[in-house]
Amino acid sequence: MMDLRQLALASVFSLASVAAPAQAEAPALPKPDSGHIERLSDFPSRFVPARNIDVWLPEGYGSGKRYNVLYMHDGQMLFDRDSTWNKQSWSVDKTVARLVREGRIPDTIVVGIWNRGDYRYAEYYPKKFLAYADKATRKHYVQAAQRGKSLSDDYLRFIVQELKPAIDRRYATKPGPEFTFMMGSSMGGMISLYALFEYPDVFGGAAGLSTHWIGNPTAWGLDKARNGALPLAAMNYLQKNLPPPGRLRVYSDHGDDALDSLYAPTHGMLTELLRDRGYEDEQLMVRAYVGRGHNENDWAARLDVPVQFMMGGESKSDSDAQPNR
Repeated sequence: MMDLRQLALASVFSLASVAAPAQAEAPALPKPDSGHIERLSDFPSRFVPARNIDVWLPEGYGSGKRYNVLYMHDGQMLFDRDSTWNKQSWSVDKTVARLVREGRIPDTIVVGIWNRGDYRYAEYYPKKFLAYADKATRKHYVQAAQRGKSLSDDYLRFIVQELKPAIDRRYATKPGPEFTFMMGSSMGGMISLYALFEYPDVFGGAAGLSTHWIGNPTAWGLDKARNGALPLAAMNYLQKNLPPPGRLRVYSDHGDDALDSLYAPTHGMLTELLRDRGYEDEQLMVRAYVGRGHNENDWAARLDVPVQFMMGGESKSDSDAQPNR
């Protein structure tokens, strides 16, 4: 565990790892361990600024198969640690390829959506959560964290109305919601779960790792990141807007070190709300990981758990997790 000063520094730097500017001069393509990556450079949108999209295709792609699609945020941090600013990555290609090879999930491609740096809080913090906050909190957050405009609903329109149709046209996908999933970490976890709740007819499951339910940027200081108004607003949205459980699969987790040490109360509230709505073990997994913090290495270490859960498999890597119940 870290003392308070170390915790503050680690939190700021670990959030920076997923918020690095997206559209500075684009680096070379990431080099995955297997398969290959195609980049859709400066993918245009009517709703949000253009950005790069990195699509990972596994070995043997094009052999007549159809593929599940996993959409992921902070796309510049997913595949190759040599191409990231902090020399960490999710190693998504390695985990997905292994799970497919072992027969634990169906054939899958990964779509990495780059973030837009300073607009990350504007695009990733759910606009409809803010509607349940008091006026002063809402105004301050939009001005101070979101550069004056909340863009999350536009960001989801970009994914649902523009990016997904383009991916389904270009690649051999299974386009139905039961084959379409979304995942991210921290604020990327927030927007992933929001996407599932707003578009249950498009996505079959969503996962948030180290989900940042507290909402506030840690750049404001940990005391200001720890707050009641934004988590309460999020839970009020969920209470009134959760779709019925049915086929949907919801995953959210956190560690207990660095920034993740602030997350346990809100994850407990999330669990209770979803249970009250009727989400059972087949549709819901909320986990706490001992000794894990807020960085790509920690997310990579447990990535197989949410991927298998969303796609209907069982994980052998869940033994060091504790359920939030």
